[in-house]
Amino acid sequence: MNPESLPAQLRRAWAVAKKDIRIYYLKGPVLIFGVFMPVFLFLAFYMGGRDLPLSFLIPGLVGMTLFFSATAVSPAIFPWEGSAKTLERLASCPITIEAIVFGDMIASTLFGIGITVITVLIGVGVGLPVLHMEILFVALFFGACCFSAIGTLLAVPPTNIPSSIMMLSSLLKFPLVFISGIFVPLAQMPSWGVSLAAFSPLTYFCDLARYCFSGEHYFSIPVDIGLLALFSVVFMIATMFLHRRTMPRRL
Repeated sequence: MNPESLPAQLRRAWAVAKKDIRIYYLKGPVLIFGVFMPVFLFLAFYMGGRDLPLSFLIPGLVGMTLFFSATAVSPAIFPWEGSAKTLERLASCPITIEAIVFGDMIASTLFGIGITVITVLIGVGVGLPVLHMEILFVALFFGACCFSAIGTLLAVPPTNIPSSIMMLSSLLKFPLVFISGIFVPLAQMPSWGVSLAAFSPLTYFCDLARYCFSGEHYFSIPVDIGLLALFSVVFMIATMFLHRRTMPRRL
């Protein structure tokens, strides 16, 4: 552990975040999987013949956009840097493992929020006003923090083969999308479906997004915000702890 002060480590984490955004987050594959993938899923569902209002569909698109964009590249950063041997150079600097991981999470959080704000503006542009803007800001912050922590957590296996991590990431992310009430309202799910959805943080973000756009929700707003914040803290702590154990095996 580096004995330097917390502010110094936070400045270095911010430097890592800026490096990630500059190198990774504007590449074609990231934009495809982080931006176009949720749009394609939305269009496939919208054109499938189901008669659902925009007040239900747009919040689902907002949820998918935040989820996919915040987890678009964070699982592969460590394998990429490990295979390029740049992780060794970074680890030799006066920076803690926690600061490196936190920097990756900052980059994912900012990228997710930035892309999702565009989706929100599209929803407003098609005639769906935001009824509770302050709740939406809170939901975007905690949702982006939570999903970026999930993406970084997926990078824990000490492999330097990005394709292996991305395959694992896809196996976990797509089931979360389909159980989280994005395509089927929670009120129409059977009890076992709601029980399953309760384990997904994406469920609570989408519930908040629907409240912000339409005023409707399944869980209470304090429950949605509280559980989304709890998921964020739990995933962040788990990510820091597990990367501290596996990072030396990458070098």
